[in-house]
Amino acid sequence: MSDTHRGSGDGWAAGPNGSKLWGRFGAAGLFLLSDDSTVLMQLRAPWTSQGGTWGLPGGARDGHETASQAAVRETFEECGIEESAVTVLREIVTAGPLPGDPERPELAGEWTYTTVLAKTADGSELPTFPNAESDDLRWVPVAELEQLDLLAPFADSLPVLRKALAELR
Repeated sequence: MSDTHRGSGDGWAAGPNGSKLWGRFGAAGLFLLSDDSTVLMQLRAPWTSQGGTWGLPGGARDGHETASQAAVRETFEECGIEESAVTVLREIVTAGPLPGDPERPELAGEWTYTTVLAKTADGSELPTFPNAESDDLRWVPVAELEQLDLLAPFADSLPVLRKALAELR
């Protein structure tokens, strides 16, 4: 099995305009909905990339994981929500793939961010238990997301996500 199919995803990938993005194999986040049309949002800790903004729980994909597996694992790590409490509905690549950078061959290329649409298995707003990456966790009505100080790439992806939600209903 090649290195692109196994191992930790911890590490940097090439981003646009000389930037770096976390996740050698890309990253994924969980858009977790309750039956009341609320979504679990995470206030990113100040020490994280773009800390102090609201986004989805998620993070780097490991080489052996699908985007859904990574998003559900990260949500457990960051929020304490068990895999059995989540029903995955759909994966949507909301950023990338971004090409590698020949000037920085040490950085992975073809980075993507995948938003995983899911619902809570029982429809409820599940209790959460934040780890050090979260300053706050909150169930927010989908219609009110723009009232938060959103992580810019998440804000940019909202029109695509709202369209996908409408198609699922």
